[in-house]
Amino acid sequence: MSETKLSCVACGASYPLWELRYSCSCEGLLEVTQASSSKLGLPELFEKRLMSRKVWDRSGVWRFREGLFPLSETSYVSMPEGQTGYYEVPGLTRWAGVEHLAFKHEGENPSGSFKDRGMCAAVTAAKKLGVTTLACASTGNTSSSLAAYAARAGLKAFVFLPAGKVSAGKMAQTLAYGAKVLAVKGDFDDAMQIVRSLAQAGRVYMVNSLNPFRIEGQKTIIWELLQDRNWEAPDWILVPGGNLGNTSAFGKAIEEAYQWGWIQKKPRLATIQAMGASPFFRSYERGFQSLEPMQAETVATAIRIGHPVNFTRAVKAIEKTRGVVAAVSDAEIMAAKAAIDRSGLGCEPASAASLAGLKQLVAASIIRPEEDVVAILTGHVLKDTDAIMQSQDLSCYDVDADRASIEAVLDRLS
Repeated sequence: MSETKLSCVACGASYPLWELRYSCSCEGLLEVTQASSSKLGLPELFEKRLMSRKVWDRSGVWRFREGLFPLSETSYVSMPEGQTGYYEVPGLTRWAGVEHLAFKHEGENPSGSFKDRGMCAAVTAAKKLGVTTLACASTGNTSSSLAAYAARAGLKAFVFLPAGKVSAGKMAQTLAYGAKVLAVKGDFDDAMQIVRSLAQAGRVYMVNSLNPFRIEGQKTIIWELLQDRNWEAPDWILVPGGNLGNTSAFGKAIEEAYQWGWIQKKPRLATIQAMGASPFFRSYERGFQSLEPMQAETVATAIRIGHPVNFTRAVKAIEKTRGVVAAVSDAEIMAAKAAIDRSGLGCEPASAASLAGLKQLVAASIIRPEEDVVAILTGHVLKDTDAIMQSQDLSCYDVDADRASIEAVLDRLS
């Protein structure tokens, strides 16, 4: 088996795996690649690890380590992450207009979002590379995940957030874990440019999804989903799209699982953006001829990104899976969120884009009602409580502190 390496998705140039770089000399994005030798027996090994008590076997990332990048087991940074719930909810199936629908809830990760999968891989790589200061730009979830995993690894963390545009819950998490917060007077894309510049100058190690090790961690969402389904691939997988790290990771995970013989068909990928932050959707409508950044604004703050840095990797993912891109309004997102919340699952607004997008794609006859669908929920319901308090019909009533008054209210509401 040849050496695992970093490869450019644009020109195909390769670099040593542990060379500290974020992009190719041609400025193309990098990804971790392995030899295409047979990995047919790995699903059986992954199943055995579910019974292990070792923390890296229980991790929903490191359980799949042979498909990621080589390191000794004692090098892994883990909490453990993954092992998130796979739910079938009949009421939501009917709401979306399909016959077969399940949800993979990545909000059940340690810091409350899917970011933990990629972050444990990126922080593990940082330790291998010997760096001590980590940084990210964030709309909130990346920052709280970085803060948690940097603390776990004993490394310094700096996070760059768009001032006044991050929910209180995500900000509190980031501060609680000990990261240093810099509130940038601009949007996420401004913060991202700052972090990229600092990383190129060697001041910090960037752990945003430009980092190829982040993609390696996040692709395990798909592999664990397939394991939940006994390695039977669905027809469709839907995921919210912001900076497009998940879209990129999902496409890579699907392609590898198919090439390595783990699945017999490739599910189609659907990336769902908020209409107010939809540069990828607009590019898709033009045949991906170009990407035109936009000033992003949406209630779904986790995907409020106008210039996604993973564009080229995400295009590859959509094309290789015969996928589609859609955009939904904030009203559609919040209606889907209310349905998910009322089901008992709960999610932050960005997560609900997957269900809102499914409903739209079914209505447009792009997804057929009889097809088998999995929707990804990316963040916990407590990630953005402001959106709940401002947008939903809350069942909270002021009552006098006596039984008669309370029973009168109960009679009225029953």
